Amino acid sequence: MSIWKIREWELSRQSGQKSKIQNKKQKDGKQTKNESACKIDKKCGGCQFQKMPYKEQLKRKQKQEEQLLGGFCKVSPIIGMEHPYFYRNKVHAVFDRDKKGNVISGIYAEGTHRVIAVEECLIEDKKSQEIIRTIRELLPSFKIKTYNEDTGYGLLRHVLVRRGFETGEIMVVLVLGSPILPSKNNFVKALRKVHPEITTVVLNVNNKQTSMVLGEKEKPIYGPGFIKDKLCGCTFRISPQSFYQVNPVQTEILYKTAIEYAGLGRKETVIDAYCGIGTIGLVAAKRAKNVIGVELNPDAVRDARINAKENKITNARFYQGDAGEFMENMAENGEHADVVFMDPPRIGSDKKFMSSVIKLNPSRIVYISCGPETLARDLEYLTKHGYDVRKIQPVDMFSFTDHCENICLLTKKFEK
Repeated sequence: MSIWKIREWELSRQSGQKSKIQNKKQKDGKQTKNESACKIDKKCGGCQFQKMPYKEQLKRKQKQEEQLLGGFCKVSPIIGMEHPYFYRNKVHAVFDRDKKGNVISGIYAEGTHRVIAVEECLIEDKKSQEIIRTIRELLPSFKIKTYNEDTGYGLLRHVLVRRGFETGEIMVVLVLGSPILPSKNNFVKALRKVHPEITTVVLNVNNKQTSMVLGEKEKPIYGPGFIKDKLCGCTFRISPQSFYQVNPVQTEILYKTAIEYAGLGRKETVIDAYCGIGTIGLVAAKRAKNVIGVELNPDAVRDARINAKENKITNARFYQGDAGEFMENMAENGEHADVVFMDPPRIGSDKKFMSSVIKLNPSRIVYISCGPETLARDLEYLTKHGYDVRKIQPVDMFSFTDHCENICLLTKKFEK
């Protein structure tokens, strides 16, 4: 695309912007009087509590947690958000065309691969949504076709935007069906002309017929290929495929509570299972003797090691592998851990993993869960194998959805 075409697009966009009413910039997370309820909630299905007042959502979640988990111990009152809007620091959009051939971006309708156009989502970061809309506007000028899942024809499949709420750094990931983006330098230039806050742009290649968003191959075409953010006093490097909690404000509360439950006194050896980029482990390292993090994702492990160096933390080590097998090997070698942090995916942990925890025999287990049903199942197992549940603290990480995070403290029976 020539520089004249870029200028033509800019003038067209500016002209369109002048015709719109300019609203004052709102603080992230606050809903204004002009913002109405989501118009596509029934088609989307992502926000089950969309039309429910926030206080009522919290009451509903509290009741749910008490029903599922109250048999283990008293469930503390849920910790809600001060501002339950626009909290997600990770925004994904799938690209397609409507029946008239116009470029659309949005989400898949629940349980399908039919794309629903989204102009604004009330829980996703505003700036990230603006960037996605700009990319959508740029595509026709650059003659970039959206990918068609049925035919395999086209180029752009998805866009992923991640923003560091503390640092302001922004990463844009363009997921393509093939490895070449025509006029990539001019495309990035045009995008950053509108959004100079973007600190890195990454091309990710996904040429497989899969429901996975990201492919295995990627390369930065602008900036370092990652962003940094700050959480609980530590700085973290975040790559496109790394796990990082989507609600940073509530994550501070979540992790501080988890560290408090662990009761660290600078003498303990700590296992951070499912450690990701090392968030919980590195925060815990400031209060523990040693931290060992284990994670399957090699990119996340690389970032965890870099994060340890970045934060000048020398008492934390990170290993790539299966956390259950790692703990079994520790137990067989006569090694001990005082505390195990568990933060599994929504499906919870399998019996093989929990069996390895039992063999390692830590004094305390801090279980962080985003699925109360699977948490109840796993607590049932652990309480039958020598542990008591002492505390359960729900934290609302996902307003307008029926999901809720919980932090549980387990200690060995007859210990306090």
